[in-house]
Amino acid sequence: MRVTVRAVRDGDWDAVVALESAAYGAAGLSEGRAALESRAAASPATCFVMDHGSRTAGYLLALPYPMFAYPDLGRGEGIVFHSRNLHLHDLVVAEDLRGRGLGRALLLRLTTVAAAKGYGTVSLVAVGGSDTFWAANGFRPHREVAPPAGYGTDAVYMSMAVPDVRGGRTNPADAPSHQAPIKNEVG
Repeated sequence: MRVTVRAVRDGDWDAVVALESAAYGAAGLSEGRAALESRAAASPATCFVMDHGSRTAGYLLALPYPMFAYPDLGRGEGIVFHSRNLHLHDLVVAEDLRGRGLGRALLLRLTTVAAAKGYGTVSLVAVGGSDTFWAANGFRPHREVAPPAGYGTDAVYMSMAVPDVRGGRTNPADAPSHQAPIKNEVG
């Protein structure tokens, strides 16, 4: 089945909200449509939807944010930060499609765009035990940064250097160098 990664469109929000609610609702981490839309509005070029055939299979929302800071889950974005750090706020793949590399494909699209736009790092707050997935994808924990309780008791702030996908190198040298640019279609 054909899989594509593209920019978020206005007509995508019902599907994005449904995916977000299914992924985070039971843990009390669901933010609601207005907050999600505000994060995408802060940086449309770094927010994506993944289609699996005619179905919305996942999404990724990332926005410029100061290093070691993170969005407040209780409110939308009111300020657009000018930062060389890109905060990966949310990446969700439909539960029945997980384990197929779709999350990695979304992450690869993000790091490709981040490199092209001159971002130096990507940060995130891993929730629900997802820090093992993020560590396997090049992120390292910053245990000295304690996200608020609203992110859950097991939340871990993590970051990675943005790979230099043009030259096959990373910035700086300790980030993973195995990533290559993603095409519009993912197998």
